[in-house]
Amino acid sequence: MTSEQDRWSRVKSRLRSNVGEDVYTSWFARMDLEAVQDESVRLSVPTRFLKSWIQAHYAERVLSCWQAEMPEVHRIDLTVRSAVRPIAQPKEVAAPVEVRRMDGRPAQELRSTATAPVSATHDALGGSPLDPRLTFASFVVGRANTLAHAAARQVAEGRRGDPVMFNPLYIHAGVGLGKTHLLQAVTWAGNSGSERKVLYLTAEKFMYGFVAALKTQTALAFKEALRGIDVLVIDDLQFLQGKSTQAEFCHTLNALIDAGRQVVIAADRPPSDLESLDDRVRSRLAGGLVVEMGSLGEDLRLGILKSRVAAARAHHASFDVPEEVLTYLARTITHNGRDLEGAINRLLAHSKLNNQPVTLEMAEREVRDLIRPQEPKRIKIEDIQRVVARQYNVSRSDLLSSRRTANVVRPRQVAMYLAKTLTLRSLPEIGRRFGGRDHTTVLHAVRKIEALVSKDTALSEEVESLKRQLQE
Repeated sequence: MTSEQDRWSRVKSRLRSNVGEDVYTSWFARMDLEAVQDESVRLSVPTRFLKSWIQAHYAERVLSCWQAEMPEVHRIDLTVRSAVRPIAQPKEVAAPVEVRRMDGRPAQELRSTATAPVSATHDALGGSPLDPRLTFASFVVGRANTLAHAAARQVAEGRRGDPVMFNPLYIHAGVGLGKTHLLQAVTWAGNSGSERKVLYLTAEKFMYGFVAALKTQTALAFKEALRGIDVLVIDDLQFLQGKSTQAEFCHTLNALIDAGRQVVIAADRPPSDLESLDDRVRSRLAGGLVVEMGSLGEDLRLGILKSRVAAARAHHASFDVPEEVLTYLARTITHNGRDLEGAINRLLAHSKLNNQPVTLEMAEREVRDLIRPQEPKRIKIEDIQRVVARQYNVSRSDLLSSRRTANVVRPRQVAMYLAKTLTLRSLPEIGRRFGGRDHTTVLHAVRKIEALVSKDTALSEEVESLKRQLQE
């Protein structure tokens, strides 16, 4: 092994001379030697991004540097190091990538094997992969996510035997607003000690595990293992499909909650909008603490950008982004946090590869495709009911009740009409959200208001005013 490490030191020196100090520091400083076997060398890097970049741009150089030391080497296996201790030896899936020499002839094969990180849980189930960057320490708190962050911390800091305060804790938000970050932070914090078993699963992994257990006739063991978890964390619940899978999820949810175990769930919509789920599941989810993470304000976006720059600077000390560039990015990239992170990655790559400082002009050029037109506000049926009730001086419970008095019927019909025209909800779903009414009742209300609006100027103005209030 000592001779292998000596060779590796010489290879690194050759590589440094070949690509230059800056490029070597940026892309190869964290590459490690794992093993030398026959005609292949196995190297590892800490991130998929580094693996992809080296594979795409420096594959032949790495191979030629090794061949200068060991002519018999014909293949480099590049893997991503797992950030956590694996439960069992992971299987590696080799993905051959063709590398061509400068003269166009195929070079020796470079094979890339990506070893997926494994959840830190000690449970035999094994969880979905965890990103070591997604912790509470790296989560940026702002007005849009304060309550969700506080509730997640409360859950993460709990101990076995403590009374469960929020169960289930249900967090919902649009894409890229921090749901997964919070759920993985809860998992990392919970698994930092050995007291509680915390399992993080995506809805897809839950479905896969259940179906696999059915096929191998181990469904009972699967259920018992799940129900032995102290904290079950489920991400992307909106993707849970299949009646039998949903039924098993409902049984697991009930069993854990009834046993005083903690359940944390994230989805892209509130429980009431998960139309594909059984009513019993929606009801149980809504019975816990339901928290919405709002869109990122400009101050929060600026905080996220500064956090990402600081994280990048830990590995690239010379990387710097001027304040005016950060302000520009925070003001113009409004869609989600992933776009903000992508912008910093682009600036870092451009700065390091071209050896140029980050400027406002460069930022405007590099991130122009991330500047998207502002999306229209997503209007919820609850918002429509609240605004209509306030406009007509009735209560929301009146709109959902069976009362047939004139001062309630007209506002209810207006609210149903707005729900049909301003949301993508189906007639049966709208009827269900208005006290369990039939879809024909909703259709009648919509047609009634459509007919009145065309000839009643006062009602037409009222409806337009309500639309403006909902879209502000």
